[in-house]
Amino acid sequence: MKIEKVHAVYFSPTGTTKTVITHLVKCITTLLPEVVTEVKDFTLPSGRKKVPDIRESELAIVGLPVYAGRLPNLLLNYLTTWQSNGAWAVPVVVYGNRSYGNALVELYDILRYRGFHPIAAAAFVGQHSFTTRLATGRPDREDLEKAEQFSAEIVRRILQPGEFTGIKIPGQGAPDYGGYYKPKGRDEEVVNFLKAKPVTTDACIDCRRCAKVCPMGAIRQDHPSEVSGICIKCNACVKQCPVHAKQLTDEAYLSHVGFLENRYTSRARIELF
Repeated sequence: MKIEKVHAVYFSPTGTTKTVITHLVKCITTLLPEVVTEVKDFTLPSGRKKVPDIRESELAIVGLPVYAGRLPNLLLNYLTTWQSNGAWAVPVVVYGNRSYGNALVELYDILRYRGFHPIAAAAFVGQHSFTTRLATGRPDREDLEKAEQFSAEIVRRILQPGEFTGIKIPGQGAPDYGGYYKPKGRDEEVVNFLKAKPVTTDACIDCRRCAKVCPMGAIRQDHPSEVSGICIKCNACVKQCPVHAKQLTDEAYLSHVGFLENRYTSRARIELF
């Protein structure tokens, strides 16, 4: 089958998912130089005002981070507005070294139900958004080399569709995809920090960078120290503050970070399907 365009489609508050998806697309277009590319970054609210326009003769590499073993729940309504009339798709999730849970089968199902034909799928690893001690520096060179190999397999399946027998994604499917992972603290008891929001220290220089990068638009542009909307703990504001004035100091949140650091520092693996 001839592919005319490859779409890089992603939600990536801290950049790791973007790195994976754009590298996959770059590798694919190196192998298929006649194909054009298009980027659909729906990280910010402005990027979710329209749905991707992906047609039958096109391929979408769709990437999202894993939150609590699932896709970010505040994106589900947006994802289910997408529509395709038979475009190829590759669902990709990026997890922070603990587990990708049922997020990949969830994304696979959403794309399939919206009219896409998944031809491959993958779970990559990226540095955890909560701490630099989990999957430090990932995706790294080894990860990107595997992405290159995966891209070659995607192209092979496109060029030889008769040999493609389908993919089977592990995990628990609909209706609830196993529910959301319940975070634990250092004492291994369940903790709840859903309502936690970043605080702003006196180091703030009022550059308002935090408000510009918040994927939920939760930080007020006129008063960036105020988080008036829902915080998904993506840490985009924390990581992009030039003076480190944004911090998540909630005790339950920090206890969970400690739990993760004690349990999940060994190198997690990429899984390709």
